[in-house]
Amino acid sequence: MRIGFDNDKYIDLQARHIRERVDQFGGKLYLEFGGKLFDDYHASRVLPGFEPDSKIRMLKSMADDVEIILVINANHIEKSKVRGDLGITYDDDTLRLMDIFRTMGFAVNGVVITHYANQPAADAFRKRLDGLGVKSYLHYPIAGYPYDIDRIVSDDGLGRNDFVETTRPLVVVTAPGPGSGKMATCLSQLYHENKRGVNAGYAKYETFPIWNLPLKHPANIAYEAATADLDDANIIDPFHLEAYDERTVNYNRDVEIFPVLKTMLDRISGSCPYQSPTDMGVNMAGLAISDDNAVCEAARMEIVRRYFQTAVDAKRTGDGEERVGKIEMLMSQAGIDQSFSPARSAALLKEETTGSPAGAMVLPDGTVITGKTSTLLGAASTLLMNALKALADVEDVDVITDEVIEPICRLKTEHLRSQNPRLHSDETLMAVAVSSGQSELAARLMDHVDDLRGCDAFFSVIISSADEKLYRTLGINVCCEPKYEQHRYYHK
Repeated sequence: MRIGFDNDKYIDLQARHIRERVDQFGGKLYLEFGGKLFDDYHASRVLPGFEPDSKIRMLKSMADDVEIILVINANHIEKSKVRGDLGITYDDDTLRLMDIFRTMGFAVNGVVITHYANQPAADAFRKRLDGLGVKSYLHYPIAGYPYDIDRIVSDDGLGRNDFVETTRPLVVVTAPGPGSGKMATCLSQLYHENKRGVNAGYAKYETFPIWNLPLKHPANIAYEAATADLDDANIIDPFHLEAYDERTVNYNRDVEIFPVLKTMLDRISGSCPYQSPTDMGVNMAGLAISDDNAVCEAARMEIVRRYFQTAVDAKRTGDGEERVGKIEMLMSQAGIDQSFSPARSAALLKEETTGSPAGAMVLPDGTVITGKTSTLLGAASTLLMNALKALADVEDVDVITDEVIEPICRLKTEHLRSQNPRLHSDETLMAVAVSSGQSELAARLMDHVDDLRGCDAFFSVIISSADEKLYRTLGINVCCEPKYEQHRYYHK
């Protein structure tokens, strides 16, 4: 993959810019952190060279000045809302995030539970936090939020919320997912700080959309594709255009809420230093792009991935055709279609010639490897083996013998009551690992497992959840044609 992003430059620029923003407010800034604070794989796919942990590494460079507040919506706790990429609930992810932050040396102040209205699950979570020795704070629904400014900016509004005592110059406010109440938490803190005579500031850190790239730049279109379920869109920031005669890109929700937010900040602090939503942001990602063509290519590929992920979700659930249509429109804007990935064409051709489900993968050097369904291995397993063989420069020989595979197949069918004797990719990789103790070829394959990270794979049918999980764990970008191998009502 061509590198198109200077990660070291980004970390340096971003840290310096945030320090300048802290100084702008006399040494106290509440920074609303949108998106993923670490493991930002969307950014790493769209901006090749961006490391998934870049933002947390940037914060580590100023860790002594940082403390973190985690925010979770009580309604999300009550509904057991799940983070889709991890498959865990928001309350469990809050604890996971706290563990990671503490392990990395960050001061974690506590957890703010927003929209609290005596939800039983929220009470249970608060008791759980208390048992772990974690401070928790309650923020309440405010009637008329966000438009009834008189009520909001009063002791009966923001003033009713618990105040989180902070001691460091930069307070990062983050959450396990969107809709948690990060902005309202920042405003509540500003209200209480102002009542105490502290003129703290507020800023927002979102990587996408990238404000200084064109509206229809593929990187910004890719972000619209990633958020197709939110029914939002990137637009030109009209406030920035009016104030500075400069075209910048922002999200429509941020633009719509800006006049209200500006009025709140005026009311809380006496003045608002921002003329536009773009002004409020601190993101420097656009200034660290080193090869725009490489970024455009990577972003177009991400749009296609989002299309197939959304199409497969719609096939699985029977819901979401409007999102599929939206991403089709975005693909058209980016000048691409479903066949943009060379892996798709290779997988469909392999299926056509073999008459069975097949897959293909683009290796780091651009080579396209295919895999077909066999008697003992599914297409995902065969493709995984063929890709590892190609990376290890191993001839087309059997690395795992039938003597190893067949007992596993019998275990599946005779004892585990599986109807499918073929090995899934996780079972196949385990067989390679077991064989590597006696087989030099298997050991060579194991040496190249990490080289699969970042590769693109495509399958001619929807693969099993076990295969998909293994591929994603290995860091492989996997997509499938939105069709099932068999006509059934239930699919695992």
